Amino acid sequence: MKKAVTQAVIDWEAAMAAASGAARWAEEAGIRVNVAVVDAGGNLAAFVRMPGAFLHSIDIAIDKAYTAAGFGLPTSAWTEALATHSGAVREGIPLRPRMVCFGGGLPLRHEGQVIGGIGVSGGSEHEDETCARAGLHAVDLEI
Repeated sequence: MKKAVTQAVIDWEAAMAAASGAARWAEEAGIRVNVAVVDAGGNLAAFVRMPGAFLHSIDIAIDKAYTAAGFGLPTSAWTEALATHSGAVREGIPLRPRMVCFGGGLPLRHEGQVIGGIGVSGGSEHEDETCARAGLHAVDLEI
């Protein structure tokens, strides 16, 4: 008997709406950011680059979304999460390629299941995370 595994992922319309919602909040706040939305597999689904946003923030935004989707944890939660582990884990995890352990990345959930992640880079950690939350609210998704 064959068994199927079903995994929900964010679709392109929701990904674009989330990225636009985050960028819209940034524009109203007077900051310039890059916004990335990835699907549950960490693949880029939508991207918005605001004119004037830092060039290096492109990859940081993508990696924040990737980290949030991959672990189902906001990137800002890593400091606290790592505090309970050994020194080797605390030092090693942040050195992993594409791993981001500071604010601005949020998992995207639908009915409790991770369907993607959103990452914002270009402002302060707080501003980036607030932009990401605005993206989530634009498509009515959970963290």
